[in-house]
Amino acid sequence: MAASDRALDIAIDAARAASDRKAQEIIALDVSERLVLTDVFLIASATNERQVSAIVDNIEETLHKRGVKAIRREGVREARWVLLDFGDVVVHVQHADDRVYYALERLWADCPVVELPEDARGGDGQVD
Repeated sequence: MAASDRALDIAIDAARAASDRKAQEIIALDVSERLVLTDVFLIASATNERQVSAIVDNIEETLHKRGVKAIRREGVREARWVLLDFGDVVVHVQHADDRVYYALERLWADCPVVELPEDARGGDGQVD
């Protein structure tokens, strides 16, 4: 069973909110076949803790306007790896160094990638 339309809509809104705050390398993975508790993992990275916090705040504010509230928030104080659990979607905002180290994409490599709109993909981390 693929991710629900609701989960995909939430993931896209969260990705756009992350992109608005200059998140890098935003990807969404359909984990619905592997996990019972959620449909989509959204992963984004930032260059520093302040940016991690700004991305997290914008995602929460954007989804709150849609009536979607985080069930659980972890790592907010340290702002190195913040996990936001919205039920159908779990958002991981990581400091770029932590993202490389923990390599969530590699752990979930057998899960399909959700195609995100261009405005929801963030930067690639390269300086122009």
